[in-house]
Amino acid sequence: MHRVVPGILRFLKIGYDAYQITGCWATVLSRGAAHPIHQHPNNFLSGVYYVRTHRGADTINFHDPRNQTGIIRPPVVELTAENTDHVVVRVKDGTMLVFPAYLQHSVDASASDEERISVSFNIMFSSFTEHLSKPLWQPAAAPTRANA
Repeated sequence: MHRVVPGILRFLKIGYDAYQITGCWATVLSRGAAHPIHQHPNNFLSGVYYVRTHRGADTINFHDPRNQTGIIRPPVVELTAENTDHVVVRVKDGTMLVFPAYLQHSVDASASDEERISVSFNIMFSSFTEHLSKPLWQPAAAPTRANA
């Protein structure tokens, strides 16, 4: 993970290189277990490393984060990359995915008799609140007693 995140921040042209893991947990999914759609607020990146996967327990779904796409949804006669509202990524042992923490994702119910094991984590900038950008707008001048 520490070999991957700095490259992602450089690729995104992020001028902030001090980061920390804000959470890390292992997940073991047995047959029928799933994770409903969710995201990881108050973090910049999220990731998952797949320790053990099996056929029927080897995908993760990433959902379109734009709310409007769920409101105006015309009938689709054939799913394509341009008209789908989610992307299914197939993973295998040793795969690590890192994605924006705001991106909604889910895991379908496992169809495998063997356990799927993954380790997930969240990344946030160190001392983020101490280094917030100044607002782009200028506050209005306070009125003086003569102008009040």
